[in-house]
Amino acid sequence: MHYQGSPDRVCLWKVNAFGIDSILSNWGAGCKIIKTACIKAACMIFTQSHGRRSVMTDLSASLSAFMTRIAGSGELSDLQRLSGGANMESWAFDWGEGDDRRSYVLRRAPSPDYMAGRPYGHSDEAALVMAAHDAGVKAPEVVGVLADSDGMGTGYIMRRIVGEVNPAKILAAPPPSLLTDLGRELARIHAIPAETIPATIPVLDIASELAEYKSRFLEYGGDRPIIALAIKWCEEHLPDPAAPVLVHGDYRMGNIMVDEHGLAGVLDWELSHLGDPHDDLAYGCMTVWRFGQLDRPAFGVGTLDDYFAAYRDAGGAAVDPQRFHFWLVFRTLWWALGCLQMGEAWRSGADPTVERVVIGRRTAEQELDLIMLLETGAPEEERSRPLPPSPTTAPEPKGEPSKQEIVQAVRDWLGEKIKPDASGHAKFEVAVAMNALGIVMRDLGANVSAEDARRASDIMDGAVTLADPGVLAQLRRDAIDKCTVDSPKYAALARARSQWSA
Repeated sequence: MHYQGSPDRVCLWKVNAFGIDSILSNWGAGCKIIKTACIKAACMIFTQSHGRRSVMTDLSASLSAFMTRIAGSGELSDLQRLSGGANMESWAFDWGEGDDRRSYVLRRAPSPDYMAGRPYGHSDEAALVMAAHDAGVKAPEVVGVLADSDGMGTGYIMRRIVGEVNPAKILAAPPPSLLTDLGRELARIHAIPAETIPATIPVLDIASELAEYKSRFLEYGGDRPIIALAIKWCEEHLPDPAAPVLVHGDYRMGNIMVDEHGLAGVLDWELSHLGDPHDDLAYGCMTVWRFGQLDRPAFGVGTLDDYFAAYRDAGGAAVDPQRFHFWLVFRTLWWALGCLQMGEAWRSGADPTVERVVIGRRTAEQELDLIMLLETGAPEEERSRPLPPSPTTAPEPKGEPSKQEIVQAVRDWLGEKIKPDASGHAKFEVAVAMNALGIVMRDLGANVSAEDARRASDIMDGAVTLADPGVLAQLRRDAIDKCTVDSPKYAALARARSQWSA
């Protein structure tokens, strides 16, 4: 294998890779994630220039030919992959000449494998985005859909929307109109005429979906008591079917663009389906999608009353509080299982990226949120019961470096030697690798486990409930300890500690 870069850097990578490999080989298969994370990140600094240049060269030729066909002659410039997007790729670029130069975004799956299991493909997704745009929704304007003969995989090209997408930056100083804009735009989405929606867009049957979630949970081991509790609760509180509307399916911070005037664009339509409008209404209000703004329950921007009023004023139906709460629980359960599925995807080799395993450990965040959503069903005596103690942690190391210290050393090396020289998507991936090593480092000494197959089975069977003495307190303790290992900076964790230790 050949690397471009200074000989010193290449030697540094080889020495560290060999050392890491030798040490971890004695730790068993369970530490494969560590080797994957550190070697991938280290190697990245040497290969990103050559590899990216090759990918961009190949993509540039195909993209130029495509744009010439749909937009006329011009010059391709400023082609760059946007950060994030571990599955689907997004590439920004300009096309044209002089004053006629315009900005675009290519959204694509490089191979059919990325689209496996999806109910509809990119051509239908593009048709849906076009229908939304034509209906007055602030969806991107699609200008072309890729064909097999274009040699770029599947995907489509949109005019680029100028605005901010980073939730932290948006929520630090949201435009005054943003919450009203969010309610209005969602009402417009739900009013898109049925006859303009592609026939391949599926209808979500909530009972069948819940049964599928339960089946998946059992396939993943069926051993997480908090997820079992959420499944049991959803089974007991299943709402009657609602008149279906188009549901965006991923309407939240991170998938909207904002400028100084307010909402500028609604992105990422790949999860769209027909179903209950409360699905969309609740989704963006999940704790995880409020990015630390716990006192602003609507998108991290404002109050639910103001959000619901904006939705109604724009033509949306009245919001049913019980349905809204059901969908908060249901979608939090959905994302908890989605995180577990990420781990399965990595384990099977379907997606070998470090990002998959890191997201797989975010299940703990959703378990914490689920307990906070469901604990009101417990008797007051159980809600006020003190937490049991945490498991005993490993003693402070002495003598030879411990496993935690070795992982810490590798993580520090990545942060000090590799990350500063990375850029763009590669820098994002190094940060993910460091996050992965941080989880391993904390996990090695915590003596924490979220798995309890017997307790999970008893909860799903109804043999154990939150009314039973000590059950809620133990679930709270388990949620806090697991989230402390996997996501110690998760905002809801500090609130849970405060509320449950009072």
